[in-house]
Amino acid sequence: MQYFVTTEALATQKSDCIVVAIFEQGQLSPSAKTLNEVSNNAISRIIDRGDMSGKAGQTVLLHDVAGIEAPRVLLVGCGKQDKTTENDFNAAITAMAKVIHESGARDATSYLNEVTVTTRNDEWKARQTMITATSALYKYTQTKSNVSPLVSPLDKLGFYTQNNVQALEKAAETGSAIAKGMDLARELSNLPGNICTPRYLANQAVEIGQKFDSVTTTILDEAEMAELGMGSLLSVSRGSREPARLITMNYQGAGDARPVVLVGKGLTFDAGGISLKPAAGMDEMKYDMCGSASVFGTISAIAELNLPINVIGVVPSSENMPDGDANKPGDIVTSMAGKTIEILNTDAEGRLILCDALTYSERFNPEIVIDIATLTGAIIVALGSQATGLMANDQALADDLLKAGNDSYDRTWQLPLWDDYQQQLDSNFADIANVGGKEAGSVTAACFLARFTEKFTWAHLDIAGTAWNSGKNKGATGRPVPLLVQYLLNRIAEKK
Repeated sequence: MQYFVTTEALATQKSDCIVVAIFEQGQLSPSAKTLNEVSNNAISRIIDRGDMSGKAGQTVLLHDVAGIEAPRVLLVGCGKQDKTTENDFNAAITAMAKVIHESGARDATSYLNEVTVTTRNDEWKARQTMITATSALYKYTQTKSNVSPLVSPLDKLGFYTQNNVQALEKAAETGSAIAKGMDLARELSNLPGNICTPRYLANQAVEIGQKFDSVTTTILDEAEMAELGMGSLLSVSRGSREPARLITMNYQGAGDARPVVLVGKGLTFDAGGISLKPAAGMDEMKYDMCGSASVFGTISAIAELNLPINVIGVVPSSENMPDGDANKPGDIVTSMAGKTIEILNTDAEGRLILCDALTYSERFNPEIVIDIATLTGAIIVALGSQATGLMANDQALADDLLKAGNDSYDRTWQLPLWDDYQQQLDSNFADIANVGGKEAGSVTAACFLARFTEKFTWAHLDIAGTAWNSGKNKGATGRPVPLLVQYLLNRIAEKK
């Protein structure tokens, strides 16, 4: 979806549809007041007869309103005047996008930037509009045989402003790039495991390298990983007929500056191995590569924005299957770092592939390393689907990610990474066990990874609760692409 910024007055706006805000108790936004005046109180009559309450996300679509050149006018409820929350605003944008898309309008101009969202400025609203509208219109179709595309889909969205054109254009541009990155992450994540294999992911990374001159892609096969001593990662792929891949996407935007390395867990399907998962819900284990998908989306977004920063995406990718050569509970493997690992639960495989990828990241002399993984079900119990779990070996980095989460409204919540928890990973037969018991599962998983991050500043994002939705609206969310891009944007701003 393209974007534009306009200063043209509402009455003479020539878009296929113009969008204005209505608040609870019949309060009108400035543009809604103008619309009401030129239309001989048409909006007031709609409110008076109870057709519009102003509740966030409520809509009324009007055609051929007197005094307006645009053929359609969409009234959108935005909650309480001057007290609209981020959730209210997102609900309004979601409803707006869906109604316009289904109305036959090809372009629309939004006047919802007039809405006062608590603590948010016009640039945030413009960027969030692009992200939320694109998310609302995303529809998975790749493996469906009967898809009827709309004759006139919404493909251009405008923003009205009186004097803030350049800032809103920049914000919309950023939002558009983030939205495209999220769509890429969704599409990769939603693909079934028989299509989106480690080799498929590797091919997608090659395509990104071909699309952007600033991105160089490198793919390591199993023989090359074996030469590096990645016994932990390769122990997981042994149980699968699909060969593992280690994918590196190197985005160069800042000369020889030390990079930020993003390590994304790429389990394209996780059956649990010998520690087999229950059948119910196992189909959702195609989403165990959402961490890698977020790295793909982030690299794509920053390359499109041509950001002045160096970022390297590292994706260890495998399946976890119960083959005759698969890991067995009690097996001991040796990681690239030389540490031996006792595998007590083969379904705790994500940390086994991540630990070798984290060790591999040392060669890039990183300034920061962040891993992103659908690592534990325990994080869903702790935080639900609202916030991503955050743990770090550096409080300044944790604070930066917390801020980026709040800035982008793709929020995180920090959990402890105290040495007190490390004893749960003690093993009588190896340097470390791969699970630490039923208590504090998300923390002990991060504690396991922390043993492989002692040489650099590192944070861990557990996205098991935020990467996809279950139930009727099952599908990938594209998170935490907004958080990661915002974190990188904040780093750039700090260094100016």
